[in-house]
Amino acid sequence: MHTKQEANWKMIDTNRIHRRTTEMVLNQTGVFRSQHKMLMHLSEHPGISQTQLAQSLGITPAAAAVTLKKLEAGGYITRAPQGKDNRFKQVSITPKGKEAIRQSHRFFDLIETTTFEGFSQEELELFYSFLERISGNMLALEEKLKK
Repeated sequence: MHTKQEANWKMIDTNRIHRRTTEMVLNQTGVFRSQHKMLMHLSEHPGISQTQLAQSLGITPAAAAVTLKKLEAGGYITRAPQGKDNRFKQVSITPKGKEAIRQSHRFFDLIETTTFEGFSQEELELFYSFLERISGNMLALEEKLKK
């Protein structure tokens, strides 16, 4: 019989392994994790401005600009002024960026398939309900700590 502490450590360890494996896979695309998150967001929201992107991701415009600059230098995106105001940039994904996104989708499918290999639908539903309960408990604690 496992203790709550053992279960907590197993959850933390599993998250660490998942993150490490994901980063290993994503590194094959040539895009690092923070850049990848932004690239995927851009693919889901074509035509978004740099300012809107920063707001959507909950980061500062300066942080968005740094990441976009790296993606642009890597050939994954282009940025062009939007209208007469050079402060507003329209971001577009290049063919190289689109290929990185396609690779990422394949890699994420592999990770998901491997992660849940051997799970029945019932087990998956039960696992999901446990995660929802854990998340809810942690959010409630977070709210208490803010007060």
